[in-house]
Amino acid sequence: MEPRSRKRVKLGEVLREQNAISAADLERALAEQRRSGRKLGRVLTDLGIIGEDELHQALARHLDLPYVDLRQTALDHQVVQLLPEAHARRYRALVLQSDRRGLLVGMADPSDLLAYDEIAKRLQQPMRIAVVNESELLRLLDVVYRRTDEIASLAQAVREDLRDHDLDIDQLTGDEAAADAPVLRLLHSMFSDAVQIGASDVHIEPGESGLRIRQRIDGELHEQVLEGSRVAGALVTRLKLMSGLDISEKRLPQDGRFSVKVGEVQLDVRVATMPTQFGESVVLRLLNQTTGLQPLEALGMPEAMRARFLNLIERSSGMVLVTGPTGSGKTTTLYSALAHLNRPDNKIVTVEDPVEYRLDRVVQVQTNAKIGLDFSRVLRSVLRHDPDVILVGEMRDRETVDIGLRAAITGHLVFSTLHTTSAVATIDRLMDMGAPGYMVAAAVHAVLAQRLVRRICGDCAEAHRLDEHEEAWLAAQLGEPAAATVRARHGAGCSYCNMTGYRGRVAIYELLEIDRGQAEAIRRQDMAAFAQLTAAKRDHKSLALSAIELAAAGVTTVAEAIRSVSGIGEERIDAPARRVDPAPLGDEHVLSLLA
Repeated sequence: MEPRSRKRVKLGEVLREQNAISAADLERALAEQRRSGRKLGRVLTDLGIIGEDELHQALARHLDLPYVDLRQTALDHQVVQLLPEAHARRYRALVLQSDRRGLLVGMADPSDLLAYDEIAKRLQQPMRIAVVNESELLRLLDVVYRRTDEIASLAQAVREDLRDHDLDIDQLTGDEAAADAPVLRLLHSMFSDAVQIGASDVHIEPGESGLRIRQRIDGELHEQVLEGSRVAGALVTRLKLMSGLDISEKRLPQDGRFSVKVGEVQLDVRVATMPTQFGESVVLRLLNQTTGLQPLEALGMPEAMRARFLNLIERSSGMVLVTGPTGSGKTTTLYSALAHLNRPDNKIVTVEDPVEYRLDRVVQVQTNAKIGLDFSRVLRSVLRHDPDVILVGEMRDRETVDIGLRAAITGHLVFSTLHTTSAVATIDRLMDMGAPGYMVAAAVHAVLAQRLVRRICGDCAEAHRLDEHEEAWLAAQLGEPAAATVRARHGAGCSYCNMTGYRGRVAIYELLEIDRGQAEAIRRQDMAAFAQLTAAKRDHKSLALSAIELAAAGVTTVAEAIRSVSGIGEERIDAPARRVDPAPLGDEHVLSLLA
């Protein structure tokens, strides 16, 4: 049935005809519509009278059109791009499929004849209509309309601009480059794309004949290759100017930072350059300042562990270390702890390289190796400023470790980080750095080890049969009876997760509190005894077991759990195998399944 032959649909009547809502509910919704001016469909769903999927399915039945679940639809990027993003957002439409019959277009409101005419005029192809969920459509638009084509087009404009002027962009200063120069538009598109897809880092890597741009999304790198070697030089120079670096120095690495606003998002960008064979490579670390710091309750730490951690950070002295590889969320955890302690009666001083988050009332010091302002020198000065809480960005050398331990013993609460594989390995690392066992035993109260694991995409999650390797790993960790109870899931891949099966990340934790017995083993520097005492503690849960909890709850996959803890030489816990009872799928707060 052609859209022009349809009369304007009265949604309330359609839903009443199909007994989807009651007359009383319709009257209540109409009254709210008159009061607020919103569309009736939005009012009905906001009031909880009808679900959005149910509403659109009822509309599809009335119009004799198919209903398409976007969560289960794989989209072709080139087909989607047939309809420009502006039209897709304005008319709430998306090209879903192209075949010999023409194009299948999903619309949230197929009765909108003006929208149908405008879309048909733009596409210039035979067109069929399907009904789609409006909320899912709007969410999907942010995923499918990436700026990769726009970035490639702007890179071409930069090449042409350089060719036309026969002048290398490296010779330009900030004032000489026009505000609307292609290189600036290219940077704007790169930042907009990074914000849209939630990238944490952007890598700009020059090659022999082109430029490689890679974005780290949920811990994984995604690549786009652009033609033209001179584009890299243009981008690097502009980024150096923005971050106050020396554009004439190309032989040495440089570090800087700048802030930029992308739409409603305020980004703090850390810039690191490095000379390579084909020019300078740049890595941009993107810190979203708009979202602010997460409270401890939002970090995903199990409730019982969070209570223990809160008790630790409320102490008046001692050292709490947070460990893990680069990009595992250590700084986020520590700043959440500082935000919890940030009160008028607490003097907090941080020593960092660089300062990543800005906290009001907190004295934050950034080290500067060029002038000799290193961690140890700043720490010696900090102790004369009467602090209650000290954050040391990283325990990098023996002198920093020594000063930090002494501060923890002499009445200060000290937070810091180390790059170690597990909580147990952290104590060994401190002593390897020259710290005496008696000082480590007296000063270190706890170690929190953490990793980030990828979440299963909620739109394509399904039951998953484990392979032999995954089954063997679970059996080694839990014992065969307990391993057999784990009901695994994975993501089949959809448009929302770019066919990866994952979307977003969540932390796993291992909290080790040092008791008297462990402290005595550390004092004797008997690491074998320390490891045995740790394994025997009933409240100690390794990173591997924490990862298995999330896999059993359907939050992540067993394959991701294995990947996240690979390389950790954890001690074997010779305890009876315990049953794993999967928590309800999709539960954001995973209970302690293995306790």
